[in-house]
Amino acid sequence: MLSWRPFFIYFSGMKDMKEKAGQCALNRIFGFEPRTAHALMEHFGSAADVFVSGSKEVEAVLGPYSRYKGLVTEKTLEDALHEIEELSRQGIMFIGYGDPSYPSLLKECEDAPMGLYLRSTTPPEELFSYSRSIAVVGTRDISPYGREWCRRIVLEMGGSRQKPAIISGLALGTDICAHVAAMEAGLPTIGVMATGPETVYPYRHRGIAERMAHTPGCGLVTDYPPGTAPLPVHFLRRNRIIAGLCEALVLIESKIKGGGMMTSRLAFSYSRDVYALPGRADDTRSQGCNLLIREKIAEAITDAGSLMKSIGLDSQRGKARIPDIEILDRTYGNTLSKDKIDAMARILDIIRKERGISVEDIALASGMEYGTVSGLASLLESDGMISVDILRRCSINIRKSKLFD
Repeated sequence: MLSWRPFFIYFSGMKDMKEKAGQCALNRIFGFEPRTAHALMEHFGSAADVFVSGSKEVEAVLGPYSRYKGLVTEKTLEDALHEIEELSRQGIMFIGYGDPSYPSLLKECEDAPMGLYLRSTTPPEELFSYSRSIAVVGTRDISPYGREWCRRIVLEMGGSRQKPAIISGLALGTDICAHVAAMEAGLPTIGVMATGPETVYPYRHRGIAERMAHTPGCGLVTDYPPGTAPLPVHFLRRNRIIAGLCEALVLIESKIKGGGMMTSRLAFSYSRDVYALPGRADDTRSQGCNLLIREKIAEAITDAGSLMKSIGLDSQRGKARIPDIEILDRTYGNTLSKDKIDAMARILDIIRKERGISVEDIALASGMEYGTVSGLASLLESDGMISVDILRRCSINIRKSKLFD
């Protein structure tokens, strides 16, 4: 008698592929509205179920006049499955939002794409498991001053004990300078593209892009499906991926309305640390950096060594992480009871596991009274250890959390 196990494995594999195809299809349809894709997936329980649920139920979620409802069909799901198979033959991977290898930092963002297309010789679970990730962005019209500092900063990172991944957008000027310097320094580097995975723009960067795609630890990533052209709007939307993939962002040069400014503000909204290279007040390429520093969105870069320490790439990063409870004991040991300090540690642990969790949900997860959690969260917020937004959603304060990492 044949064992049931091979059939179970086959069925499970087909089910996983169908789910990945569902996420691929949602990404293609709702690429400009990822929140809608996530809402559909949550409503129906899985991405694949969205496409087999029937038009009436989809219409109930999207509304009767949605321009998308006619696209959510079983045929679209089948097309997505064929697309993934064809991409695989071309050496291009699709990573769905539900895949364990989907970048955890990007997953923190509310507008994270439903999927990513990746070209790399490194498996995604390794590529996105880098210990540190730093975005280096700026103007296409980079000056000799900006180019020198871009190279100096990236090469300095190459000498650190923890080799960070350098994230940038493969564009002219600052981006390509950062990628090339990273490869010279032996650092992993990831190019986030504003086109489909098969297209490199600008074409003159095809050589370095191919080198990145075939160098271990490096890669090219995009959330745009095959066939997507390099339209201006795609570059602006691409910036959220750069901001979402990094722990910290370095802005080299930018005009006040430059793309680097948008990426920096997005990174700040995602609670990433932002650093900017100051410049002359009358240099338009430095006015954006100077503005972010003045608005206290970015910390000024005064020298490469100090930047490394601020980011956490000095020798101190080699030490073991200090437990939260130890930091809390140091901070509150003389003013709060042990029970309250233990409760604070529990709150921090829950927030780490689910960034953006509400105070109410923390209370449910911890089994503590809402009033107790709310009071302790307010104390942690007042001391800058966590951030609590207007909807009472909590996240570890990145700048302060260096104490914990």
